[in-house]
Order: sequence, then structure tokens, then C-alpha cells
Amino acid sequence: MILRAGPAHAAAMAAIHIRAFAPDIGPEASEGVTWGKPWGEAAFAVQLGLPGALGLIDPAGGLLLARLVAEEAEVLTLAVAPEARRLGLGRALLQWAMVEAVQAGAKRIVLEVAATNAPARALYTGAGFREVGRRRAYYADRSDALVLAAALPGAG
Repeated sequence: MILRAGPAHAAAMAAIHIRAFAPDIGPEASEGVTWGKPWGEAAFAVQLGLPGALGLIDPAGGLLLARLVAEEAEVLTLAVAPEARRLGLGRALLQWAMVEAVQAGAKRIVLEVAATNAPARALYTGAGFREVGRRRAYYADRSDALVLAAALPGAG
């Protein structure tokens, strides 16, 4: 069951993020936002408290954090814990965020994804995202980030 998330959900979101991105480490190793590492509770609390923040959480193990600015939405992170994968949760979170973005007046949605993350790239391609840029050696492991964008359906 997907819920709107606010700062009070920061700890739950951080716990999901840790399971999704680094299932072998605990919360003490994930303070702050670092590329390629899970976000800590403080990072989620700050982001969720900012104007234009859109947080979505499914207690079964998924989350999406985006920001809405003018006519554009940006997905900051989408994470699904290993035990909740392949159930359509990532797709449901992304679809919900796209609807919310349209309702907020956005006409386009953007995100970045590791070029090596084939499952995420398939999800985004299926949702209408197309590559609009590449950030070479962007992540700590020197892998590239793809910048993807999609026009939002029904955006007028």
C-alpha cells in the first residue's frame, strides 16, 4: 500500500534504502547522501522537509523521493528492497509519482540511473523515459550515469 511520505517517514525510508542498495551494511554506515551508497535517516528527513518534495513509501519495501520545481519533476531516488522486487512495486511508485507530478503542473520528469543498472533502465524505458545525457565516471566505482527524461502524459 503506497502512502505519501513526510519527514516522519525518514527512518523507514532509510531502512528500505539500506536494504535496497547495501543489504550487507547497517544504518551507522549510511549517514548522509553519497553517490552509490544508501541515504541515512537525516538525508531523507531534510529532503522530505523541503518545498516541492514528493515522498512515497510502501511499507512492504519500496520508496520514491522526488522534487517538483516549476514544470519539471526530478526523481532523486527510487528503491525497492530485495524481498519486494519483481512484484511491480517500482513501477507502481513511478506511476504514482508521475501522476502527482502532472497534478502539480510538471510537464517533464527526469532522473539519473547507473548505466550498468539493467533492471532499473528497463523499468524507466517501459515508462517512456529516453536518454538525454550521460555523466561519465559519475559514480564512486567510475561507472557512468545516464540522464533520462520523459514527457508526462496529460501534461498540458
